[in-house]
Amino acid sequence: MARVRTHYEVLGLTPSATTAEVKTAFRRAARLTHPDHGGDPEEFRQVSLAYETLIHPDARARYDRSYATASAYNLPGQPSTPRSGAGFTTSASGKRPTAADPSIYVPPFGSADSPALGPETAAQTIHGAPRKRGIFGAQARMAREAKTISLLSGQVLSALPSARMVNGLHSPDGRGYIDHAVLAGYRLALVDSMMLPNGVYRWDGATLLRDGKRIEPPQIAPAVFRMQSLFPELNVTGWTVIHSPNGNLHEPVIDYARGADPASSAGINVVNPANLVRELKMFLGSGPSPNVVDVTVLSRLISGMH
Repeated sequence: MARVRTHYEVLGLTPSATTAEVKTAFRRAARLTHPDHGGDPEEFRQVSLAYETLIHPDARARYDRSYATASAYNLPGQPSTPRSGAGFTTSASGKRPTAADPSIYVPPFGSADSPALGPETAAQTIHGAPRKRGIFGAQARMAREAKTISLLSGQVLSALPSARMVNGLHSPDGRGYIDHAVLAGYRLALVDSMMLPNGVYRWDGATLLRDGKRIEPPQIAPAVFRMQSLFPELNVTGWTVIHSPNGNLHEPVIDYARGADPASSAGINVVNPANLVRELKMFLGSGPSPNVVDVTVLSRLISGMH
């Protein structure tokens, strides 16, 4: 069950690499892998394929939109690469796995690539818990995080067997913490929260407004962008859920500016609890190989808990 690298990994690049960096990386990799210089023909073929994909803007955009599923571990009975243009792995019968299918752990436990994470830990759906940080507002924050954990575990994790939630991660951008991260297949949702009075709010993709008054949501965008660069094989999005004081899942009501609603595939989203449940089920459950638990990624997330 060999691991298939992304085109970026083959060339030693990040997804943000420029065209000039792609050319430089290709020349370096080609010198090392070309058969005329004693290199491996198969390795040179992968280097050439990576270059031909990433050097052309349209091909690179299609590859990026596929969430780099070629970086996934090959699953039993599945081809090593997605069907052309589909962005999803499929079974030998041609049926794409669904989120309701039994979980598959990759790489398999006991293999040479298996990380230092045991089967019992990998099977655990929730890792970590709200912890007291700082002095001011700690109890209110912990209660809010506990409310979010209860919502996600009861209505999202229960519907997605492969979903794993990790709580209280250090933010990789150096700005505090990520309250919750939910991993399913090759999609990752970072979730923060607020407690606001009932009413109607407007979200334009950057600012939350009520009666013309600006309300600053948690600054989750930097963490989302940094996590995306650290996990190029994943599709990472950010969500801020706004809880109401009375626990009504449909409050507060959020009105969206055009292009700022979750259905528009915005990278940063503000939602009430009911919308969070609905949108996360769709986002996590419709990704590539949604029944996969990538043990390597899960291990890295767990290691980032505070």
